[in-house]
Amino acid sequence: MTALETVPHTGLIPAPLSRDLGDAGARPRTVRLGAQTALAAAPGTEDTARWLRSTLGAAFALPLPPGPADAPDTLTLALDAALPEEGYRLDADARWGVRVTGGGPAGVFWGAQTLRQLLGPAAFRSAPLDPGRTPGLPEQTVEDAPRFRWRGLMLDVARHFLPKDEVLRYLDLMAAHKLNVLHLHLTDDQGWRLEIRRYPKLTAIGAWRERSKLGHRDSPLWDPRPHGGHYTQDDIREIVAYAAARQITVVPEIDIPGHSQAAIAAYPELGNTDVIDTTSLKVWDTWGVNPNVLAPTDTTLRFYEHVLEEVLALFPSSFVHLGGDECPKDQWRASPAAQARIAALSLDGEDGLQSWFIRHFDRWLTARGRRLIGWDEILEGGLAEGAAVSSWRGYAGGVAAAKAGHDVVMCPEQQVYLDHRQHASADEPVPIGYVRTLEDVYRFEPVPPELTGEQAARILGTQANAWSEAMDSRQRLDYQVFPRLAAFAEVAWSRLPAPAARDYPEFTRRMADHYARLDALGVDYRPPGGPLPWQQRPGILGRPFDGAPPNV
Repeated sequence: MTALETVPHTGLIPAPLSRDLGDAGARPRTVRLGAQTALAAAPGTEDTARWLRSTLGAAFALPLPPGPADAPDTLTLALDAALPEEGYRLDADARWGVRVTGGGPAGVFWGAQTLRQLLGPAAFRSAPLDPGRTPGLPEQTVEDAPRFRWRGLMLDVARHFLPKDEVLRYLDLMAAHKLNVLHLHLTDDQGWRLEIRRYPKLTAIGAWRERSKLGHRDSPLWDPRPHGGHYTQDDIREIVAYAAARQITVVPEIDIPGHSQAAIAAYPELGNTDVIDTTSLKVWDTWGVNPNVLAPTDTTLRFYEHVLEEVLALFPSSFVHLGGDECPKDQWRASPAAQARIAALSLDGEDGLQSWFIRHFDRWLTARGRRLIGWDEILEGGLAEGAAVSSWRGYAGGVAAAKAGHDVVMCPEQQVYLDHRQHASADEPVPIGYVRTLEDVYRFEPVPPELTGEQAARILGTQANAWSEAMDSRQRLDYQVFPRLAAFAEVAWSRLPAPAARDYPEFTRRMADHYARLDALGVDYRPPGGPLPWQQRPGILGRPFDGAPPNV
């Protein structure tokens, strides 16, 4: 039995680079945090100090008053430029207390997340279970740093709107798993979720649909209630600031030129008016790939430039996601205006027209100090030099992009689409896609082996995507995302062996501790034994795929 296994409720997730509990044959002493424990925060660590006072203060009724760093019984936050920016060292010693040292503010914050885990599941409560209890952790040293700099979760708030407070809750859940990029999918055929003051009809009309398909698009069932909602610009400022205090970057997605019916319903001139009557379009009420795409006109370009001006003022992220996926070309083939533009610009057909569309906004963003990122279809017709790729249809798009010198975020649907089902059982609610178990996600490898070292360096990181067509409530979202997000977080953070060599049984032993943390946080995760009765959705049609997913 190792020293790690002798300590209850301290299985860390994601796994750190190293953890030293001293002599494996001796029981480590306990470092206590009590009413007299001071908090010494070096300049640059103020956000983490505030977070510790709000979380540990609430969970254990600890005041954590300010104090000097060299005094005993002190929780000290410090910076050391010799460490990686997101790296940290946590030292716990009964003689003087706890010291968390980071290479930068992010490293200190991730070290504080580890401290919270080490204090047990009660540290994840919002009020003390036993006000007289003094929390503690074993003497130890933890040294850690992430493998990837992009460790992301995409939330699709366009298909089913997620209220602001739930977005803030997910930022806390991401922080607890050391994830640092929230990709917000803000616009689609089924809803526009961001206030644009220059174009108020985007939310007055585009944020609401009359009804919603229940389950897969082939389902005969409907939810007859209108569905919608949007974030005001002040909501977004709050979300971005809340994320920044947790070392998380919010990357907005405004989807163009496909997935745009909600925008066209609000402003019909954006559509291909020479092909269809765009004034008859409403916000789409079902799922799938929509034929109604943006018209490649100067009017459309100016409209989205104005939209993006407001987006850039709200989101400081260096990356802006412009979608670029699933854009049917039928209307462009039938449109005299689109064909005239192809001829005037000597473009390579409709694929060239989409590339022209994306390149325009790549140049526009670059001129403003930002970078375009889009789904891997933006490779078609040629990719602008500075653009990055979210590789979703498999690995192939990311491999091609990396070999061509582009940065890549790996998020292949066959591996890390969390809307896909977790078991082959008929009890799984609204079964979509391939079976992706907790173990499958744990064995996901973001870097394809065929890349050279220089090409592999183009992999910025990885991202799990939670598309919400079949996730119409907080309960459904939690069920699909957890516990698999914990496995994904370890893949994104930790330096794991090759997939086949990963010690999944050891991971499940640590997950036993982690389930208690998720319970304390009120997460409606999928239990290891399968869905509870109220988590099932009998009679709602999904679209399951049999067998192992292709490695494409």
